[in-house]
Amino acid sequence: MTADLAYVVIGASLLLAIVLPDLLNRWAISAPMVLVGVGMLIGLTPLPDGLPLDPQANRAAIEHATELAIIVALMGVGLALDRPLELRDPRTWGRWSSTWRLLAIGMPITIAAIAVLGWAAGLAPAVAILLGAALAPTDPVLASDVQVAGPQTGDHEVDERDELRFTLTSEAGLNDGLAFPFVYVAILLATQGAVSNWALEWVGFYLVAKIVIGVLAGLVVGKVLAYVAFRSSSRSLRVAERGESLLALAALIASYGVGEVLGGYGFLSVFVCAMAFRSAERSHDYHAAMHEVAERLERLLTLFVLLVLGIALTRGLLEALDWRGIAIGLALILVVRPAAGILALAPWPDRGERTSPLTRHQRWATAFFGVRGVGSVYYLAYAAGQDEALAQDWLWSTVAFTVVASVLIHGVLATPVMARVDPARG
Repeated sequence: MTADLAYVVIGASLLLAIVLPDLLNRWAISAPMVLVGVGMLIGLTPLPDGLPLDPQANRAAIEHATELAIIVALMGVGLALDRPLELRDPRTWGRWSSTWRLLAIGMPITIAAIAVLGWAAGLAPAVAILLGAALAPTDPVLASDVQVAGPQTGDHEVDERDELRFTLTSEAGLNDGLAFPFVYVAILLATQGAVSNWALEWVGFYLVAKIVIGVLAGLVVGKVLAYVAFRSSSRSLRVAERGESLLALAALIASYGVGEVLGGYGFLSVFVCAMAFRSAERSHDYHAAMHEVAERLERLLTLFVLLVLGIALTRGLLEALDWRGIAIGLALILVVRPAAGILALAPWPDRGERTSPLTRHQRWATAFFGVRGVGSVYYLAYAAGQDEALAQDWLWSTVAFTVVASVLIHGVLATPVMARVDPARG
């Protein structure tokens, strides 16, 4: 592809990314569906000849591109959530009960179920666990149709009124980081062998220490930046007063870097940083400005990822796909995730419906709309760089198929289902 033609294709695709969200708002079709389709059409032309699309040969580039898309999305999600969460206030923790249940019950069940299906399909234990861990987290990048719109600001009490969208958004914000310990199970199993050799290390470091470090790093960075932006004694440092919204980029890069340097999970650091920053001056208009920057950058990165994914689909990415990958991908979307979500959100037997802030129809919708996407590609690319046994063409084909199937199925059903569950919002 010549440079001039590349500009034409990228410019036309960027125009699509700008106009599609509003254009398709009332139709049973999503912007990610269209962008993947455009990428596939481009892949059928001679234009992309010579593009580096082989995931095995370009693993590092895929890892860093998806990594950046995720951390930008996590910053936007953290700023968009209106419901407070304070470490020293137990009452705020209780209002996130649906999120905790999806993370503590639904995600491990999903990982275990997919790993068992993979093992039954003939995969090695490490590969089966990696498949489960990579496909477990829901995606903050491609799930905009079922997430909260953005931060509320102004002179009123700010809280989240849409329980369904809040639950899906907060789950996506947290499970990208919390899936990492299970990815490390696959990596350790592939590199160190028997579980007895590393079980204590995994529990102590990968499951506990790295999560705590990631959360604390994000909390400190978010609090410090919020103090500087809103309350610094130096007027030049109080960037909130003059609306310098590019602080969003500084915050996401700094929090991710600090979390990773200290040995924690950077994804958690970014999300917690955004939440901590939002907790300061919760109703301030500055949060909306920062969220807009993160949202626009996320749209650009999503455009790039989806176009490349679409091109790769028609350029050999699915060559290793077989009936096992198709069955596992569809089982995850149509059976495993919905069942795990329903089980996680089910009311406690002795207290009935009072234990859940979601209605029965909202619980079903929450359980179903576990969109898979960029996070799954990132985890696979990361693990593939740790051991050759985890870098299989079949894994790439299966994950790519599952992501595209999720984009299509959830994209078609998002508008009508969300409108039915919440007619006023729809």
